[in-house]
Amino acid sequence: PEGHKLTSAVRFEFKATNNVAEYEALLAGLRLAKEMQVKKLLVNSDSQLVVSQVNVVCCPLQLQHGIDESYKLNIPAHGTLLYAHIEAQTIYGALHGLQTFSQVCHFNITTRAIVVHQVPWTIVDQPRFPYRGLLIDTSRHYQPLLMIKKVIDSMSYAKLNVLHWHIVDSQSFPLEIPSYPKLWDGAYSISERYTIEDAAEIVSYAQRRGINVLAEIDVPGHALSWGIGYPSLWPSTDCKEPLDVSNEFTFNLIDGILSDFSKIFKYKFIHLGGDEVNSTCWELTPHVSKWLQKHHLNSSGAYQYFVLRAQKIALSHGYEIINWEETFNDFGNKLSRKTVVHNWLGSGVAQKVVAAGLRCIVSNQDAWYLDHLDTTWQNFYLNEPHTNITDPKKQALILGGEVCMWGEHIDASDIEQTIWPRAAAAAERLWTPYNNLPKDPAQVAGRLAHFRCLLNQRGVAAAPLAGPGRAAPEEPGSCHMQ
Repeated sequence: PEGHKLTSAVRFEFKATNNVAEYEALLAGLRLAKEMQVKKLLVNSDSQLVVSQVNVVCCPLQLQHGIDESYKLNIPAHGTLLYAHIEAQTIYGALHGLQTFSQVCHFNITTRAIVVHQVPWTIVDQPRFPYRGLLIDTSRHYQPLLMIKKVIDSMSYAKLNVLHWHIVDSQSFPLEIPSYPKLWDGAYSISERYTIEDAAEIVSYAQRRGINVLAEIDVPGHALSWGIGYPSLWPSTDCKEPLDVSNEFTFNLIDGILSDFSKIFKYKFIHLGGDEVNSTCWELTPHVSKWLQKHHLNSSGAYQYFVLRAQKIALSHGYEIINWEETFNDFGNKLSRKTVVHNWLGSGVAQKVVAAGLRCIVSNQDAWYLDHLDTTWQNFYLNEPHTNITDPKKQALILGGEVCMWGEHIDASDIEQTIWPRAAAAAERLWTPYNNLPKDPAQVAGRLAHFRCLLNQRGVAAAPLAGPGRAAPEEPGSCHMQ
């Protein structure tokens, strides 16, 4: 059908408030209206921005894990102008409703009108999982602040709601830590650093778009760069990682980092890593070996000691902990019950985690690692977090999933096209009720191609749908056919 036309006005209505989050959401609505090429916005006399109206039912709430993100979008089929009505329990649900509304509107360049096809629409929508994440890695390659913000913007278009910021690793330590100012001596250069104010800006920018920021420090392994500023963190010059388990300064420093983090990173979770720890050099370093003997530990026992002590420090700062799955595989029964196990090595782990009564985030590398360029969008789409988990109580322990953009082989020049559109396939899996998901990815291709073109129109360098990750177009043609 020709569709209904929206020719002169889109009306947004928010209850007047002094709450910063709601005010910023207003600005997000204005930005969406601009992207939709709306030429006129009506504001009435009582300071309500006058879609027909957006009703936010609940009181202002701080963005946090598990917040209500549901909405109802109604687009009736009457009148010469098209009005829409969004109802949501929170401002973040309303933002999702605005995103959906913006994506069902199409600008007809011939008639200069915005068209919505196949009205009336009534969409009652909410996410299947509360955790829908994307990891970025700023240690392997520095990402400028502007690029991180672009990634956050694009996440909001796909209704992803957690930016997992893998800030530091062995290669570089780019973040300022006020309590230990020499740590960022481990950055690649003085121009490839983030101040603590930069970090606060990223958190604020993400929150205004309904996205929590999960900060990660990966201990005790993946920490060689820490010793550039504080060499005593290295067990020896021949053993620069893992961090020195025998040195009390190591744990004082972790406490200082998390103390500084707690002032900025307000998400309830902190990621403490814990993966790929080669602890054999602890036994080969004389003073560490002596400490191990004194405490009746071998290197494996020292790994457990380190992880559990770091967990206690995080808990003392009010955080719940996320650790990579090796910690569960090695000593799962010793982990804090507030631990979320982050699965990455393969399938089958999530089943074991929830059977043990712990929560889990799924990122198995065979399907949801974006740096694996040969993993197709179909693989991303078909990866099911509840595989072989049928008990509803156990399913509830799967918080969701995360696609991982590891940074060894990407930088600011190609991060967007490596993330998109494959991340969108996972985003649909994480948002949509299981029974509504097509079993055949071919049924998704047209919708995903449309979303990829929408990303391009919004300035996101999303790669063609066909071919491997971040591949160039194979030949001339329409965006929708590539």
